[in-house]
Amino acid sequence: MLDAIRWDADLIHRYDQDGPRYTAYPTPLQFNCKLGSFDLLHALRSSRQAARPLSLYVHLPFCADICYHCQRNKVIAKDRGRALPYLTRLEKEIELIGCHLSPEQVVEQLHFGGGTPTFLGHAELRRLMSHLRKHFNLQNDDHGDFSIDIDPRAADWPTMGLLRELGFNRINIGLQDLDPDVQRAINRTQTLKQTQTVIEAARTLQFRSIQIDLTYGLPLQTPERFAHTMAAVIALQPERVSVASYAHLPERYMAQRKINPAELPTQPDKLTMLQHSVEQLTRAGYRYIGMDLFALPDDELAMAQEDGALQRSFHGYTTHGHCDLVGLGVSAISQVGDLYCQNNSDITLYQQSLGQGQLATIRGLRCNEDDQIRRYTIQALFCDFELRFDEIESIFGVSFKSYFEQTWPALEQMAADGLIQLNADAMTILPAGRLLAHAVCMQFDHCLPPRPASRFSQAM
Repeated sequence: MLDAIRWDADLIHRYDQDGPRYTAYPTPLQFNCKLGSFDLLHALRSSRQAARPLSLYVHLPFCADICYHCQRNKVIAKDRGRALPYLTRLEKEIELIGCHLSPEQVVEQLHFGGGTPTFLGHAELRRLMSHLRKHFNLQNDDHGDFSIDIDPRAADWPTMGLLRELGFNRINIGLQDLDPDVQRAINRTQTLKQTQTVIEAARTLQFRSIQIDLTYGLPLQTPERFAHTMAAVIALQPERVSVASYAHLPERYMAQRKINPAELPTQPDKLTMLQHSVEQLTRAGYRYIGMDLFALPDDELAMAQEDGALQRSFHGYTTHGHCDLVGLGVSAISQVGDLYCQNNSDITLYQQSLGQGQLATIRGLRCNEDDQIRRYTIQALFCDFELRFDEIESIFGVSFKSYFEQTWPALEQMAADGLIQLNADAMTILPAGRLLAHAVCMQFDHCLPPRPASRFSQAM
């Protein structure tokens, strides 16, 4: 069993920094416009020939109301009819993609993200799932990992019953915070009762897993208030809890300009919120999986981590990293073999492309051997908190220490500081360093601006 994480304020102050979430490496920031739909179709044919299993992501961007803190690709609409033209184009994309794959390729994982997927009415959700099943081989024995993002304000018992009937067996509930003042500050008023109703329905209908997503660092939050929210969430006993840091980037996300920066908590208060959350969740028996995510010990992800089978993809932590990922919808990202590609993020242009019978792929990246070596390294550290050098050397035929010669001094400094354990044949992220796994992984990211080896020691 993995040791519990340990809070070390000194290490956090020295090593905490902004960095990628590494759901993939290289990250989407490195995508370019040299790749397009032809490259995707070629990769899909290779996937078909190799008979690789599939994971589908479907982006449904519509929301009835705007949440000021949100950073997702979304369309705010009161008129539910706004979704119909998009649904028609999405169905066309499903057809264009599906005809290049084989019925033998089983879809092991499916996720509807948003936006608010239940913005679609019941008839539209039935229509979409029927179209997916017509063009893809969705696992239909309830062994598939079929999940959907849920806004409790837009889901009731009949909706939950429909989702279960359609094959969904996992839900991710957006909650952020239960404090009414915080909710008003981000324009997301959501009662505990609404969340309880959705969870009660999910339990009764035998959904396999419930995840609740929280955010700390929002306006008007305090450590005391957020601790009350965390206690209420723990009482609901979700299998997974995500505790993500709010990033205030009003220059990139227009809705965030509605947030008063003077109401944002201080950095010390944010760290206190995280510390209290770690302590509360740990006392309640949750395991730290990594990158904001906690899970109960009998959860599938926790058990996979124990077995060394945990992986990471654009879905986040997963047990289906061996699948080719096909992204459908505006801004959706696919990972097929060593090809990454992304659809247009502009819904109008996305719909125009599909309306002309063309895929909306506009950018991407093909991984070279260096990318593959670094991706393997980063994934092992994020998922297992450990990397054996002989694995890299056996798979890729390189000497780990020689290949990362320029990185070695920074790793030695991290070892001296107690962040990692480093020896001749392996490196391990220690319990006090696991909240800072991204800082370790950033040392292997050659796409980031170069960092001198002395950077961290100077910060001390």
